[in-house]
Amino acid sequence: MSTFNVSRSAFIPSPAGDIFPFVTSFREWINWSPWEGLDPSMNRTYSGPVEGVGAKYAWRGSGRAGAGTMEILEVVEPSRIHIRLEFSKPMKSVNSITFTFAPEGHGTLVTWSMTGENKGLGRVLMLFINMEKMVGGDFEKGLAQLSAVVAAKG
Repeated sequence: MSTFNVSRSAFIPSPAGDIFPFVTSFREWINWSPWEGLDPSMNRTYSGPVEGVGAKYAWRGSGRAGAGTMEILEVVEPSRIHIRLEFSKPMKSVNSITFTFAPEGHGTLVTWSMTGENKGLGRVLMLFINMEKMVGGDFEKGLAQLSAVVAAKG
């Protein structure tokens, strides 16, 4: 079984407390997630609490948007958020997402990481697909958009 880990960090010139609400509420992700613009007709549903542990988000779209669910499993404010990410399309997989927030100077170093295992067909496909290249740029774009959203609301 092969595992992968993709991680990107960005400095956001705001305290972690100002950034945290944009990540702990999936309803806010529409404003900064790099995947939200992939399919304008994407169907989104939210369940559980509006934010924090137990908050859930499901989407179903076409093409690269695919379909899946996310659930916030752990919140350690203002330093860490752990999310379970499950894709049902284009390929079934379960991954772990972690956001960490570390004070740095007059802002926060935000790190977005995803880990998972390549099983079955996914393991074969990973011989030809580099997760780092496939997702890393999206994480960078998302962190830049998160920084812009936080700055606009600040």
